[in-house]
Amino acid sequence: MHHAPPAGHSDRTYLPAMGRDALLPLYDAVSRLLGVSSLHRRLVELAAIEPGHRVLEVGCGTANLTLLAQRVQPGAGYVALDPDPHALRRARRKAERRHVAVQLDRGFAEELPYPNGSFDRVLSSLMLHHLGRDAKPAMLREVARVLRPGGSLHLLDIDGEMGGHGPFLARRLHGGPRLADNRADVVTALMSDAGLSHPAAVDHRVKRIGRLTFYRAQAPSG
Repeated sequence: MHHAPPAGHSDRTYLPAMGRDALLPLYDAVSRLLGVSSLHRRLVELAAIEPGHRVLEVGCGTANLTLLAQRVQPGAGYVALDPDPHALRRARRKAERRHVAVQLDRGFAEELPYPNGSFDRVLSSLMLHHLGRDAKPAMLREVARVLRPGGSLHLLDIDGEMGGHGPFLARRLHGGPRLADNRADVVTALMSDAGLSHPAAVDHRVKRIGRLTFYRAQAPSG
């Protein structure tokens, strides 16, 4: 189910985290069941966030990744963005319960509402496959724009290499056609085309939702 966008984006739609709003209350429980927390820990480890860094999560959902990163490195500043107001409300409640300062913004990955060179790290987890064929390059160009020199993107997503033969949960929750452009060679090529430097698949995991690939790319050089 696609939904209307934030104000000012009248022609945009988005795919909710669980595919439809009615399933959102199950999102965190399903994430735990599928072992997503261990994937987030690995992504945070690979990001090597340092004190004083400014960190953006694109497509944060209920902000589990951002809140984990904040626990691991509380000396950094965190911003998390998502188009889904329902998920953001849940994220805000979790941040308030934990008494942590996280900036939660509503917006789209293809048009990040931040100035050039705003962030040292950009994180994204299980979001890229939610984007259509044209939106993926747009999102990666925006990431390249908002990264500071020396900064880096750290991205985790389902690997489309399995295609329609992947695990049932991957096909049911995320939709086979959207995974078709998520092969590692395609993703790294899109990163390179967007101007990001040294894009690479740096690690893999296999979970019930399928084969997961971790990517890293550097801010544009020069």
